[in-house]
Amino acid sequence: MMRYLSALVIVLGLLLPTIGHSQTNANPVVIIETSKGSITVELYADKAPITVENFLGYVRSGFYNGTIFHRVIRRFAVQGGGFTPDLVEKDNGDPIINESKTSKLSNERWTIAMARTNDPNSAQSQFYFNMGMNLNLDARMGRDGYAVFGKVIDGQNVVRDIAVSRTHSVGGFDDVPVEPILITNTSIKQASGVQQP
Repeated sequence: MMRYLSALVIVLGLLLPTIGHSQTNANPVVIIETSKGSITVELYADKAPITVENFLGYVRSGFYNGTIFHRVIRRFAVQGGGFTPDLVEKDNGDPIINESKTSKLSNERWTIAMARTNDPNSAQSQFYFNMGMNLNLDARMGRDGYAVFGKVIDGQNVVRDIAVSRTHSVGGFDDVPVEPILITNTSIKQASGVQQP
């Protein structure tokens, strides 16, 4: 009997660290509150750790609060996270390494990805939601793509409402919503199923 109990204790001892490890590594969830409603995004920290940590840094600092969705193209993308309502770009942090090749994540509908310039490693704060299967934005042989790092898990209707907004051109900007759509607050809802303060 003692032999069986010892074996059970050993098995439990091996399992418990694994259980704790999987909880610690659960994907964080972020709530993006906008003037159109709330969007909940699960971030794939396991597949795009650099991109996720970069995004969470901006969330924690409150950087996104008061920015707008400045580029909206129906059935393509909704982009934001960098400009104030008067289209002044906020001061950004350092650019990050493009994880589009290593993550193997695809620009499928409802995913969130990093916006960038022609330089593959130029992403900073701006992000976009894919409104269609934008597989042409994925990494290909000899070409860097646009790094996906999460997916909308609630509030798709809000993203859709933003995507069908009436747009116009302002200064050097095209596809700007006529009625400014603000990000009012961002917060980390949970990591490993635990409410964050």
